[in-house]
Amino acid sequence: MNQQARRAQIRKLVASHGECSVGQLAHELGVSGMTVRRDLQALCQDGRLIRTHGGATLGERATFEFAFLERVNRNREAKMAIARAAVELLGDYRSVMLDGSTTTLAIAQRLRGKSGLTVITTSLPAAAEFQHEPGIDVLLTGGYVRSASPDLTGSLAEANLELLRAEIAFLGADAVDNRGNVFTDPPDNSAVLLKMIASAQRVYAVADHTKLGITALRCFGKLPQWTGLITDEASDPEFVDQLRELGTNVIIAPPE
Repeated sequence: MNQQARRAQIRKLVASHGECSVGQLAHELGVSGMTVRRDLQALCQDGRLIRTHGGATLGERATFEFAFLERVNRNREAKMAIARAAVELLGDYRSVMLDGSTTTLAIAQRLRGKSGLTVITTSLPAAAEFQHEPGIDVLLTGGYVRSASPDLTGSLAEANLELLRAEIAFLGADAVDNRGNVFTDPPDNSAVLLKMIASAQRVYAVADHTKLGITALRCFGKLPQWTGLITDEASDPEFVDQLRELGTNVIIAPPE
């Protein structure tokens, strides 16, 4: 196991156990205590771990990374099905907006390999997906990086969005109730989401079945006023029918 892999494994072990001693890590990895201490020193300098008496615990940066990764992998199959359905809707559109949700990150991953496309996004991970995609131009909105999520917010992002137009936007939802209200939680990014809605000709909410039939802190839109909702096939049929009776275009994404 090389140094990079060993340090990644140390982070996983510490994340799993909450705190690990040098001896425990040395035993798990089959290396000397001295090697573990050097690795811990490097990881602590990088902000990923915090040194404790005899071992280490997760640092703030590592806690954030693992929490985001857990969100990305939650209901992963449903998100990928939604992403495929969303990309199929693009057709000849040449400009698309993506917010900072993990479902729209799945859409970004699905867009790789496309050409002649401009992606406007507040999401740093989504922008990174296109770093080596010559056929896709990426426009980050600017603004402050949110403390709880790797995406951009604030007055600069809002002002820049007012200057931009996209043919289609895909926005994640933390909750959708039976009246078609779309919610975000926490609500600190709702102003940016409202600007994205105003700047797009067509707006789709993207939300897996676990987000349907519940509410969250801040309502930022109503589905009957948008182009539609894309969700997965595990969604409650009765709930979907309720949304359709309100005039919502609900697209059920089949599994991969």
